[in-house]
Amino acid sequence: MATSEERGRQASIDGFAHEHMVCGILMKRYQNVSLVDLPLSPYDIIIVFKNEQEEEIIIRAQVKTAKKSISFTGGSRGGVDREYKSGIKTYIQSTKTSDVVIGYKPISEDKYELYFVPTILIEELNSKSKSIRLLAPLRNNYEILEHCKDKRFVLSKAKEYQII
Repeated sequence: MATSEERGRQASIDGFAHEHMVCGILMKRYQNVSLVDLPLSPYDIIIVFKNEQEEEIIIRAQVKTAKKSISFTGGSRGGVDREYKSGIKTYIQSTKTSDVVIGYKPISEDKYELYFVPTILIEELNSKSKSIRLLAPLRNNYEILEHCKDKRFVLSKAKEYQII
């Protein structure tokens, strides 16, 4: 059986790998996608694309590994890199910190699902996490990703999907 430190180290490696995998998946679809190389940034990926009106849209995305639920928190470090310091506060993702949380759910070595949860919706849910069962309509829902900054659209879809 793996020790706590070994499990923590693997979770940390998985998290970094999943950020790269999500970046690659999104790059194939949107081309202009990049990992953020800012250690204190509350988001992991920047996505840039043009909408139907040819306006440039910039989306800040935070990637979270999902198993049974998707965590909406940030500001703390998991795995073997975790270090507890006073003054460092865990926070819930919001429109101030990012535009969307992307839950990466590994199904097997070569199969996955992406859950696009706009921070507009996270603010409405007022929760630290939600089960992927509740968020199932957001699975691989690129329409939600592309409109994640449109409050009316997001909340309308969330009601339609019975998430709120």
